[in-house]
Amino acid sequence: MQTETKSFLACATCHSRNVTCKLKPMSTKKSQINLLNHSEAKVKLFGDYIQKYLNIICNDKYTKSIHIFDLFCGPGIYENKGEGSPVIALRKIKKTFYHFIDKRPIKSPKIHCHFNDIDQEKIEILDNHIKNKKLHYNNFGNLNLTNRDYIELVNELPTKFKAFKDEKAFVFIDPFGYKEIKAEHILNLLNCNNKSEVLLWLPIQFMYRFSKAGTPDVLKSFNSQLNINNDELKNEWEYISALKEGFENFIGENYLVDSFTLEKEENTIFCLFFFSSHIRGYEKMLETKWNIDTEQGRGWKYDGNQATLFSSLETNKLEEFLIQILKKNQKTNEEIFEYTLRKGFLPKHTTQILKKLQTENRLILRKKDNTKVRKGAFYLNYKDYKDSFDKLTIKLK
Repeated sequence: MQTETKSFLACATCHSRNVTCKLKPMSTKKSQINLLNHSEAKVKLFGDYIQKYLNIICNDKYTKSIHIFDLFCGPGIYENKGEGSPVIALRKIKKTFYHFIDKRPIKSPKIHCHFNDIDQEKIEILDNHIKNKKLHYNNFGNLNLTNRDYIELVNELPTKFKAFKDEKAFVFIDPFGYKEIKAEHILNLLNCNNKSEVLLWLPIQFMYRFSKAGTPDVLKSFNSQLNINNDELKNEWEYISALKEGFENFIGENYLVDSFTLEKEENTIFCLFFFSSHIRGYEKMLETKWNIDTEQGRGWKYDGNQATLFSSLETNKLEEFLIQILKKNQKTNEEIFEYTLRKGFLPKHTTQILKKLQTENRLILRKKDNTKVRKGAFYLNYKDYKDSFDKLTIKLK
């Protein structure tokens, strides 16, 4: 589909989907008219998680409405036929409806979609594509297409979410740049009675480059909010770590933060940050990551021919982390479960390490009821986290 796309700014101060550069004209970027490989990987992660998210919520026997917000949705379909986030979301919703909801409509929730982009033309393209491909029917839930300003919308949503009783929301923030994004937006969206989750996409290579030289005021403010010291950063990977730690400190320990990196080429790095108040949803996002990167669960890389796993990332540090905390004090199965997830790993990884330490006779294990501890049983799962949080204590000898 041929579209006329506006030119956007490349400079640091105006790097936003919503602003046309008045200082230096530029041709339309390929990423705005085509879905490039790294963006395809981003959308895959988004789609895979949305599917898990819908499966869980549709079966919780409590939620009556699910709201999916895509605040910078784009046209949904690109000239190279690539499908963007709103189309992927609608395909997952359609699949969920016919696999689950249609079979038991009374108990299952409605799934409402809210797609926004300030460019009216992109919304029109999306609207036409949805209708032509029959991607949405009214019995799924409501479909709202808007072309509002991001700031207005992101400031309204927390009030809307706080009024939820038996509703849940997932917010995808995928700006062309970073100009409008503020850390308090994430906190405000999350601070809504555990009713929401957020997925944020950031162009790390631009942000790191501008953090090191000629930092614009808008980026200075963003880094300052997260207590990031530009002078201490040696590369993009350290900047990603600093962002994750900064977000964790800013939004507080009641929320969970994780990241997934996408490397298009050397020093061209993007990153998805996931924020949740619910450990079950957080665990499912980690599972999605590890399904894509089965070795380290950290990121995606394009080598010019095909997608590959990272080979230059740090060695798995989980065993070192576990030994460090188990040396100090005994930990319950709940504490180890949460600790594992906060470090970006899955319970199966910790179980594997604990089995090794158990075989080496290095663990002291005690069950709350004083019954015998079955070998290899550490109760690191969501059910025991929720219902039997202190079933087992573990300490290193």
